[in-house]
Amino acid sequence: MDLRAEAPDDLGEILCGPDPRAALDPKQRALLDYAVKLTKAPATCEEADVQHLRALGATDPEIHNLVQVAAYFNYINRVADALGVDLEPEMEGEAGSS
Repeated sequence: MDLRAEAPDDLGEILCGPDPRAALDPKQRALLDYAVKLTKAPATCEEADVQHLRALGATDPEIHNLVQVAAYFNYINRVADALGVDLEPEMEGEAGSS
């Protein structure tokens, strides 16, 4: 799936706006919430979370992909932090803006 084809043309404005979650449908908000939970409190993730996502229409492949991407980014960030990897100069300004 090409996510760029699925994204609205004004995605940048939506994400940088006052309430980026307002543009998301309930399924998208729940997927985002689950990614945050997986990042900040992975030990609290449980089957009920997955069932909730399914109830909102998320498919098992969508849930799987979400978990894989979130886990990979968390892993890479922890490795980079642990090894003291410096950001590339062109990325330093962007890191502080999120």
